[in-house]
Amino acid sequence: MHTDESNDLRLGETPLVHPSADIRDSVLGRYTEVQENCALLESSLGDYAYLSPGCDVAYADIGKFASVAAQVRIGPTNHPMWRASQHHFTYRSARYGFGPDDPGLFEWRRTQRTAVGCDVWIGHAAIVLPGVTVGHGAVVGAGAVVSRDVEPYAVVGGVPARPIRYRFSEPVRERLLRLAWWDWPHDLLRRALPDFRDLDIEAFLNKYEGAGQ
Repeated sequence: MHTDESNDLRLGETPLVHPSADIRDSVLGRYTEVQENCALLESSLGDYAYLSPGCDVAYADIGKFASVAAQVRIGPTNHPMWRASQHHFTYRSARYGFGPDDPGLFEWRRTQRTAVGCDVWIGHAAIVLPGVTVGHGAVVGAGAVVSRDVEPYAVVGGVPARPIRYRFSEPVRERLLRLAWWDWPHDLLRRALPDFRDLDIEAFLNKYEGAGQ
């Protein structure tokens, strides 16, 4: 694995998955990357999104262009706190010689899907709890524990995570959501790359509103 930030790794239509990653019943989009020691369970990873080393994702839908730092957990599974015991033996019973597993517990977990929007940045070792929605363009600070929904383009941090600020004013946020540049075709993204780099947000919106229609 390259450590130089300017490495020459080339992504493509086929997802790039490290051999040590454990991916089960999941869907990966185009230009995606799953790095070493990641786990994905019944989840989806949108086009251009990536998981840095050591991420653990369960029952989650992650949007396009999501940037997920190392050691992040998305949708860590809950235990049955209402039972006399919340231990594995009550639902992974076969491991302990107690008979069949409890399929109802796993179905319950599946109902608590976590949703991460497009162009979201989740910082190192953050945790996004089951059932939470993180809006498009949001930022989750390193080490945060997100237990409530995060609005689009909000920056949150802390334990539990709380709003810190918004990346842009409300009118700009609304315009960005309408623009939905993350749905542009690959060729348009490539042509617009210099403007992603150089234009301020107002100039970018003025130039490209309607471009993806």
